[in-house]
Amino acid sequence: MSKAESADLILKLYDLRREATMRKARDWMFFFNPKSAEEYMQTMMDQEVGAYARMVVSYWDMAAALVVEGAIDAEMFRKTNGEHIIVFAKIEPILADLRAMWQSPEALASLEKVVLDAPNGAEQLKKTQEWLKGIQEQIAAAKAG
Repeated sequence: MSKAESADLILKLYDLRREATMRKARDWMFFFNPKSAEEYMQTMMDQEVGAYARMVVSYWDMAAALVVEGAIDAEMFRKTNGEHIIVFAKIEPILADLRAMWQSPEALASLEKVVLDAPNGAEQLKKTQEWLKGIQEQIAAAKAG
């Protein structure tokens, strides 16, 4: 694939992220912090927000699959995206349980691969998880008054 083809696909992915429902789902996902596979599954089945969880996670796994399969240059993808790391950081602690629950050992494998195969991917994942934990603490403190 050429750099121009990669750039074109990345711009198309960006346009998809701007769609109204997807934007709401992405905003919602920022504040969703599942503590267990069971909580994630309950949320996925919720009539109000379940589609948001499914939409955002499957979107980033799809985008990652384009990288894994070579349709998008991995370095260019990393330079132009970061939200996928946040999404994976929320799912990674419960991923093994989700895979067991879904009886799908390859579930979200593309997203996992893109995040962990990046230079310092595991370190970036850990830093992102720590950052998200700090945000959760700030939100909790603000709610507590």
